Amino acid sequence: MSAETPEPTIDTSIPHNARIWNYWLGGTDNYPVDREMGEQIRSFFPEIVDNALADREFLRRTVTHLVQNEGIRQFLDIGTGLPTGNNTHEVAQSLAPEARVVYVDNDPLVLAHARDLLASTEQGATDYVDADLRSPETILEAARTTLDLSEPVALMLLGVVNFVSDDTEVRSVLDRLLEALAPGSYLVISHPTDDLDPERAHQVAAAWNERGTPKLTVRSAAGIEALFDGLELLEPGVVSCSLWRPETTEVDQIQPVSEYGGVARKG
Repeated sequence: MSAETPEPTIDTSIPHNARIWNYWLGGTDNYPVDREMGEQIRSFFPEIVDNALADREFLRRTVTHLVQNEGIRQFLDIGTGLPTGNNTHEVAQSLAPEARVVYVDNDPLVLAHARDLLASTEQGATDYVDADLRSPETILEAARTTLDLSEPVALMLLGVVNFVSDDTEVRSVLDRLLEALAPGSYLVISHPTDDLDPERAHQVAAAWNERGTPKLTVRSAAGIEALFDGLELLEPGVVSCSLWRPETTEVDQIQPVSEYGGVARKG
């Protein structure tokens, strides 16, 4: 990110996903309009905070697995969101200091905080790209400055595919991104689902879409699993984020959340 990048314009009159998510995670990079929307949703769906926390832990566990068990040293994280604890580069570089990470987001507030995502180890590298998921060629061209796409890359799409409503467009974007990545690369997705509580899931989406931006789409577990078509899903498949390889043997005590996730390998 250039030092000459103009100061981003932030609209504080409309609630925004990244800022509301930040609020639910206990962050301070949000505005009254975001907190109001966050509390409105929490009033009829108090588990939404559990969703946010489970999604963040899913990121930590998946990155840890990919570094420790699959030998991944490169990450392309699209839909980064605002910096909080356990960002992708922090988790990866704590295990492999040479890991390289490219973050991608098109939120002006995330751009304003991008410097917090660029604190790399000396051995590794981090970079930030201001781009939209729907522009895969732009993303890939910029990512090549930091990543070697002839070597395996983990493509991280946590809580971002749900902002593209058209399944055909989602498929096109995923195919174009994955085609550019080397065999042995991985796709990681988390996504809200209506499988656990359809009525409330769609109530959340309706409340969000009335005022918030970008617009939210909820998919079924089968719809989320379809996003991994053509790839080899790792066990346990597409499940509640809280149940993806939890760090406890007492799985029956883990509360499922309506944010599902999965990890798959490109052959």
